[in-house]
Amino acid sequence: MGILRSFSKDIGIDLGTANTVIYVSGEGIVLQEPSVVAIDKRDNTAYAVGDEANKMIGRTPGDIIAVRPLRDGVIADFDAAEMMLRAFIQRVKRGIFNPRIAIGIPSGVTGVEWRAVMDAARRAGAREVYPIDEPVAAAIGAGLPVTEATGNMIIDIGGGTTEVAVMSLQGIVLSESVRVAGDELNEAIMNYMKKVHNLVVGERTSEEIKIKIGSAYPTNDDASMEVRGLHLLSGMPRTVTVKASEIRESMAEPLSVIVEAVKRTLERTPPELAADIVDRGIMLAGGGALLNGIDTLISHETGIVTHIAPAPLNCVVMGAGHVLEDYKRLSRVLTNRIRNF
Repeated sequence: MGILRSFSKDIGIDLGTANTVIYVSGEGIVLQEPSVVAIDKRDNTAYAVGDEANKMIGRTPGDIIAVRPLRDGVIADFDAAEMMLRAFIQRVKRGIFNPRIAIGIPSGVTGVEWRAVMDAARRAGAREVYPIDEPVAAAIGAGLPVTEATGNMIIDIGGGTTEVAVMSLQGIVLSESVRVAGDELNEAIMNYMKKVHNLVVGERTSEEIKIKIGSAYPTNDDASMEVRGLHLLSGMPRTVTVKASEIRESMAEPLSVIVEAVKRTLERTPPELAADIVDRGIMLAGGGALLNGIDTLISHETGIVTHIAPAPLNCVVMGAGHVLEDYKRLSRVLTNRIRNF
């Protein structure tokens, strides 16, 4: 057993709605690819995963289907998720025997959803699986002092869920999970383009619009970009020009849901921890933290300075990896549900 452990390495996984990121102890982040799997329906096997499968969405023949197995931060298609996770783990194992895996899970998942993630990781080849609430992992990955008796607030805006949590002494004091995040922002842009410009655009195009000219708070620079799509009235491809102010308006409703979740959490925070948060500020993590002006919006709405974590996309997986590397000091952050698994 000692020899086996000497060759074994631990793996941290952020199994996200949009992207899967894998961290190997002693090596760092070794994989970061879209959470997509292309399935060959003839023998029900994974034809491609990650970047390669993502390129196939909407472009596959009848016997191959490209799917996103996660929706709103949880597994929607268990078999596809297991195929994808197994392929990713096999790709990074490279001589790693029976790894321990720490995997980030949204704090608001049900018991059934939680067990589905655990089962998928076990069947993908894990020796032991440690679930860790995503906001906790994000806080550790963002460098917050989670082991101290001080209040820390983290907002993790992912692809399918936004996690808001107040932490102290390695534990979550308060948390709220809303299933509004990057995917809903993309959908809001698609709906706006259809309603206002009679233009049908896909998810990739809406994501590109969000990245290039999207913003959560008004700026002096009202940038614009050309968008290509299918015109509803003529049925022909067409190009229209959209402004940043339009896109900001289109995203206002889902952004307000995120802001209200932050406010509700702050309202329920004990006074001593609230004072710490006012002093230290709020930390933003996840891909949604990269939306231009999101920190300014939250600061304006709460009156508390808001920071964006270094490498916000990688906070959850870095936190999961750090827990395994410093297990004795950080093991208390693991969710209590592991004891009942």
